[in-house]
Amino acid sequence: MKTLYIECNMGAAGDMLTAALLELLPEEKQKAFFSKFNDHVLEGVAVSCEKVTKCGIEGTHMIVTVNGEEEESVDEHAYHHHDHEEHDHHHHHDHEEHDHHEHEHHHDHEEHDHDHGHHHHHYSMKDVTNTIRSMDVPENVKEKAIKVYGLIAEAESHAHGKPVEEVHFHEVGSKDAIVDVTAVCYLMNEIGAKRVVVSPIHVGSGQVRCAHGVMPVPAPATEYILRGVPTYQGKIKGELCTPTGAALLKSFADDFGPQPLMKVEKTGIGCGKKDFEAANCVRVFLGETVSERSGDSIIELDANVDDMTAEEIGFAMDRLFAAGAREVFTIPVQMKKNRPGTLITVICTEDTKESVVSAFFKHTTTIGIREKKCERYVLSRTAGVIRTEFGDMRTKTSEGYGVKRTKIEFDDAAKIAEATGMSLREVRALPEKND
Repeated sequence: MKTLYIECNMGAAGDMLTAALLELLPEEKQKAFFSKFNDHVLEGVAVSCEKVTKCGIEGTHMIVTVNGEEEESVDEHAYHHHDHEEHDHHHHHDHEEHDHHEHEHHHDHEEHDHDHGHHHHHYSMKDVTNTIRSMDVPENVKEKAIKVYGLIAEAESHAHGKPVEEVHFHEVGSKDAIVDVTAVCYLMNEIGAKRVVVSPIHVGSGQVRCAHGVMPVPAPATEYILRGVPTYQGKIKGELCTPTGAALLKSFADDFGPQPLMKVEKTGIGCGKKDFEAANCVRVFLGETVSERSGDSIIELDANVDDMTAEEIGFAMDRLFAAGAREVFTIPVQMKKNRPGTLITVICTEDTKESVVSAFFKHTTTIGIREKKCERYVLSRTAGVIRTEFGDMRTKTSEGYGVKRTKIEFDDAAKIAEATGMSLREVRALPEKND
């Protein structure tokens, strides 16, 4: 199964997830991503990336600019109530601002406008939804992005004790955050993993200072989103997991836990700007999951009949094989009213089950079929050829669990036996003589 594993040893943020997922795409799809998000997504928004190194590990850092300026992303604290009396601080989603555990932030609107060079316009959740719906991305990407953003708005609402309708976002920061969320949803759609597993999430520790006082890590909105998700705090001071990162992880994860047994085909690394004692990055691993034992699954279909002749059963067995059965066999059974009957058992795969069931009903008299899903232990099999003076004989070698055995194809052995007058036993011993 195509599986994506997301390692969050340094938390997660929207831009870091975007960068990591982008590295999984082939070059031509990366170019298509930048073309779409620079030309067809939001007016005035530009997306680019750069290679950076964190603790000796090279990864990608995303850069989102709005009207030519790289802005702080809307996240946990870019929240405003209608009366604008609550003007909380901004956290950059790449951890750039987390200088240990304290920040200084201005409360005054005029100072904030002067610092950023933009006037405040406030986006509601409805505005954000309309903005996402206007984007030139697939419909399923839009719907997923709206759900993710809705989770953030719900968390902000809970954290500030205000209805969702009264949660408003700063215009430029909103564009930044909308791009982050939509980009991750778009990339996840492009990657097409059937299963997503996320590691326990490192949320950081300590406190952050804002205009209203000292706030604990994880921040209230992040904590709300991550309820029910495995998280932990480490020695690193600062907010490592943002609400945007938390909402994206929770929305896409099928499971949380350690990396499953998988054959990794590609790895992506997304980095933040800030340097910590540990590499400030999110890693993603894409590959095929592997069963912890060498085996597979099969379907067993059973039915009892007591009103079919031997010829009819024989014909039905041929039709079941033709429909895709791996094996068909019968067992004599005693049925109700002491009537002798036959248990017909068919082994097939999930892919052929429907055609086999149809053939089962068509060519037997049963009115009901029992189904069981069985897990099998199997040996790996390889084909080969043995060359002898009398001709070639195909072989099948089975190996695993400390066992290895080779078997000659019956048809080839029988053909040589008939041509030479040897017995099958003598033909099968030919490879040993050649050794």
